[in-house]
Amino acid sequence: MIKKNFKNNKKYGNTSYIRLLNYAKPHTMKFIFAILIILFIVVIELYQPVLIGDVVDKFLVHYGIAESNIDTNLNNSNIIGVVKIALVYFASVVAIFLLSYAQAIILSRTGQKIIYNIRMELFNHLIKLPINFFTNNPIGKLVTRVTNDTEALNEMYTSVIVNILKSIFVLLGIVITMITYNFKLSLLTFTVIPFIVIFTFTFEKISKKIHRQIRNKISSINAFISEHVSGMRIVQVFAVEKEIFDKFDNENENLRKEHMKQLFTFSIYNPTNFVLNITAVSILIWFGSKMVLEGTITVGTIVIFQRYISKFFEPIQELAEQLNIVQSAMAASERIFGILDEEPEIKEDSNSIELKSFKGKIEFKNVWFSYKENEWILKDVSFKVNPGENVAFVGATGAGKTTIQNLICRYYDIQKGEILIDDINIKDISLTSLRKNIGQMLQDVFLFSGNVKSNIRLLNENITDEEIIESSKYVNADNFISKLSEVYDTHVIENGAAFSAGQRQLISFARTLVFKPDILILDEATANIDTETEVLIQDALKKLMKGRTTLIVAHRLSTVQNSDKIIVMHKGEIREEGNHQELLSQKGIYYKLYKLQYEQAL
Repeated sequence: MIKKNFKNNKKYGNTSYIRLLNYAKPHTMKFIFAILIILFIVVIELYQPVLIGDVVDKFLVHYGIAESNIDTNLNNSNIIGVVKIALVYFASVVAIFLLSYAQAIILSRTGQKIIYNIRMELFNHLIKLPINFFTNNPIGKLVTRVTNDTEALNEMYTSVIVNILKSIFVLLGIVITMITYNFKLSLLTFTVIPFIVIFTFTFEKISKKIHRQIRNKISSINAFISEHVSGMRIVQVFAVEKEIFDKFDNENENLRKEHMKQLFTFSIYNPTNFVLNITAVSILIWFGSKMVLEGTITVGTIVIFQRYISKFFEPIQELAEQLNIVQSAMAASERIFGILDEEPEIKEDSNSIELKSFKGKIEFKNVWFSYKENEWILKDVSFKVNPGENVAFVGATGAGKTTIQNLICRYYDIQKGEILIDDINIKDISLTSLRKNIGQMLQDVFLFSGNVKSNIRLLNENITDEEIIESSKYVNADNFISKLSEVYDTHVIENGAAFSAGQRQLISFARTLVFKPDILILDEATANIDTETEVLIQDALKKLMKGRTTLIVAHRLSTVQNSDKIIVMHKGEIREEGNHQELLSQKGIYYKLYKLQYEQAL
């Protein structure tokens, strides 16, 4: 059955974190190495304020710099002491630079590898999903999943995972060091921590909701652009540019509003953090000054505490930014996992049969099929097509003709009955060998960006240039291809818009022939084609069908009069079966359809 449109309503919560971390498992050693580097950086950063405090206590305050006694008190040994500490401080800065560079290189390479694997897994899963999934979901949204959403995960792997640990290490290191220096003063300055925790958790909760909305809006606007750019011809034909622009303006405005909510949230969070920072410093100055005057601590201790307080708020600020990235990544991951958790409706048995070729016998045995439960499109359909036979399906729109073709290629699975090819149930045949041996040509031909040659070969490098040219000549496509500016290397724009419908159809015939299918399925391949091109196409069809089992869905009965067998469908059932003359003599549904089309032609 066809599922409803794909919507990511599922809230994955903690499972998303776990699944994202699972992608990092193969690179555990690299992350551990990066964490060790972070620990070295944290230790050095925590040691830097101590160096400054030592300078203040040993050389500035002790020797009376505050009283400008520089000349009398600062001897050569003291200068050497200051220089040594300065050199150590400079060495610590260089060490942090080098370690940070090494960490960035390791994490960037690792992160890119993880994103590469996620993107490959996502696209590999997409191409296995059934046709109706793509019919029911906007292409723009699916493109967003594979590109924007996977890229949103990149920064989480390259910086956030390790840097969150760094921020935690810094916070713990500062707390422990400050308590070691002076427990009482530490407790006084830590009175702002509960406010920081409450405010950060509130911010994180609001931010998560906003990020999810932003990802949804970005996806919607991408889908809108993709759809309307693809359909721009219709937009301009009916002169509805203003209406489309107004609708886009509405989509764009919705996205802007979500971004403004995000900016407003940060505009509150950052100044509040700054106020709490100043409050902590004020507490330090007030109580620290009293303790200095009482002689319980030194001026250097105040300097060290001031530096630690500044460093204390830096990781908190960074944690907020990192949580912002995490929320963006989580919103993106929920959407990615939403697709990855889509189960393919067509499941292939692990013991499926690989067939290199088909003889071409097709049989339907009491087949029932519905897209929606109990709304049967095919009802107890049975027929047999012998190898090399040419069989046409006719009937009114919705009779089930195209459905039969889709079922043979197993784009959908039937609810009851059996479909056999060469007396083998198609469910027992691997999808690859099933579809490779069936050449399906539709009324609407799709051409990919590239050149004529690549559109015929379809990335199958086993197909030689000589085979491409030979196939094109055989189906009359070479007649116009040879006149192109760069012949088979002529550039093809998206969907072959520069070619006529007939030229696209001839290229599709060459494409089908070069893959050497044993069964052909034609869905009114000559519809909407000019008379001159139709002659070439009809000739190409005769060549293609020679020696192959061919099934034709026909709307114009004039195109199937020479078929070996004509099957008349009506409301999902086979009502008549025979050749053209036999069906006319019955004066049933086929006779009425033929008479109606004949009168319309007159």
